[in-house]
Amino acid sequence: MNRWLIFVLLTVAHLPGVTASDLEARHIAEDVYFVNHFFAVDNISYGSKGHPMELLNQPARGKGRRYKMERHLNNRYERGDIKARDLVIFRSGNLRSTGILVDIYKDAERPLGFAIWLPALRKIRRHSEPDQADIWGGSVFTYGDIYLRKPSDERHELLGRVEFSDCLGSIDEQDLALPAPWCGIRGKTVLKLRSYPRKSGWWYDWRDQYIDPDSHADYRAEYFKDGRKIKIIDKAWKSMGLDDPRGQFWVYWYGIDLRTGASGMAWVTGEQVRWNQPVKSSLWSLATLRKLSR
Repeated sequence: MNRWLIFVLLTVAHLPGVTASDLEARHIAEDVYFVNHFFAVDNISYGSKGHPMELLNQPARGKGRRYKMERHLNNRYERGDIKARDLVIFRSGNLRSTGILVDIYKDAERPLGFAIWLPALRKIRRHSEPDQADIWGGSVFTYGDIYLRKPSDERHELLGRVEFSDCLGSIDEQDLALPAPWCGIRGKTVLKLRSYPRKSGWWYDWRDQYIDPDSHADYRAEYFKDGRKIKIIDKAWKSMGLDDPRGQFWVYWYGIDLRTGASGMAWVTGEQVRWNQPVKSSLWSLATLRKLSR
């Protein structure tokens, strides 16, 4: 822990109603947010047109829906009042050639802007920021999980260090060649962070995250409602090899809704992930969306 953080912890600990433990928990939550939004790099791409990443939405019963897609995030877009842009392009399935361009503003309190290219209509539709609880792309993952949930949206409590005794989850469909459960973290000591939503009557009462103490990558989040575990999201992370240990990229997400049995996965190979590439900023534009077609 650096000297600046120690000074802040000691100072804030003497403020009414704020403890050093509270601040440490908030600091960890902010680092987790940093990792998930890839702030350690200028840009990052998941998949390409020729080698897209994949997403599987698996209902409790019946056949799952599998999509190919690519995602490109530019954390240094810096145009006008826009700080960053996030582009997703679907390359297969009933969402083929649908594109989503997300504007992330310099004003952190401003809602994100969404522009969606609808290939059947050949039109761009602009949407206001969705509710954090809304489902993304028909999956078990919400907009809060992927884009919208900020450290300030929850109150955080550090429960200490625990041993992670499990492997990360995976969907057991042998014919689909999905990633096997990742056991690299099993037996390791991790931080356990409990977070309570500030919004009353929310879809979960709290969530427990299991976090690497060095990189602050969140390997598992367990959601609870009325004292019952209702959802799990696992993420398998790998290091980018940067000086900043928070420079991490995920190779798969796994999620399961324990109320319905529906599950989902998004995955890539390490070769499909690229960062700090010399990519033209014009990639993150409405013109890119308009070029998409069936």
